[in-house]
Amino acid sequence: MAEFTIREIADALDAPCAGDETIAVTGAAEPAAARADQLAVAMLPAYAEALAQGNARAAIVWEGADWRALGLQAAVFVARPRLAMAALTGHLAAGDAPPPGIHPTALIDDTATLGAGASIGPYSCVGPGARIGARACIGAHVSVAGGASIGDDCLLEAGTRIGRGVRIGDRFHAMPGVVIGADGFSYVTAEKSAVETVRETLGADTGGAGGQEWRKIASLGGVEIGDDVDCGANACIDAGTIRPTRVGDGTKIDNLVHVGHNVVVGRNCLLCGLVGIAGSAVIGDGVVLGGQAGVADNVTVGDGVIAGGATKIMSNVPAGRAVLGYPAVKMESHIESYKALRRLPRILRELKSMKKPVSKARGKD
Repeated sequence: MAEFTIREIADALDAPCAGDETIAVTGAAEPAAARADQLAVAMLPAYAEALAQGNARAAIVWEGADWRALGLQAAVFVARPRLAMAALTGHLAAGDAPPPGIHPTALIDDTATLGAGASIGPYSCVGPGARIGARACIGAHVSVAGGASIGDDCLLEAGTRIGRGVRIGDRFHAMPGVVIGADGFSYVTAEKSAVETVRETLGADTGGAGGQEWRKIASLGGVEIGDDVDCGANACIDAGTIRPTRVGDGTKIDNLVHVGHNVVVGRNCLLCGLVGIAGSAVIGDGVVLGGQAGVADNVTVGDGVIAGGATKIMSNVPAGRAVLGYPAVKMESHIESYKALRRLPRILRELKSMKKPVSKARGKD
């Protein structure tokens, strides 16, 4: 089990510390549950009381905290708790990395290239011509198809599937079950289908037309992913038809997100859980799509757009706009409409109560 001294943790957080810097901890814990060999995470004054309930000798605390009065032997001081949490968890997780090398059960094609310090886990498969970057960690039961390229310092957790010809930059992190480069959902019929008719007319009756055979359009374009991209468990990014589906540097993708074929996602976006982006949509830089948000095909979402949870984007959204609802409208407009909707029952009761006096007044005339 890896151990970290208080000085090492303070250096990793670029934060000041006090007390016995040589105290070693094996991990972090909430204040009330912390053992003597764990670092208590108590970055706000509200956690002071909980510290007394645990057995931690050292803790991460808020700036200006009286660490001695809190019964600690050492403390690290931080100003921005969530930012400090990012640095802390990243530093502690680094101690869990497997050693370099190839597990005996792994299957590596003779034409594949492995970078220095790469690690290939049990029952994983690396196909012909694939490239695995330096210090990349390929977990158990991972498959990297022929011609795929994985950058340096990447982590592919158990069950990840990387399709043929996929290109991934450095420091990519795929959590269990991620699938990159599967075929897009693209089909066509020999004659104009009912779907095409509805799309053109926006709702005309199809007359019950249907029954044609759907013919698959294969996906040849692959996927290109930039540097520093994270992909949550069971997320899927489909291959493009002719050109690649693209995800820009620094974008973070949550669990169960689906990015359709030919989609372009910009840099430093956040795609929260259950987001779905239909084929050929374009997502600008710095876009945030809240949980269960959806984007229709061939729609453009401008830079810096923020879409609240469950928003359905059916048409282009200009840069910098905050949207909400189904269909998506300006967030303030949706909130105003929702408030009005909640007031409707009261308004209707008031109208009904006024109806009788008005009717009686008219009857007297």
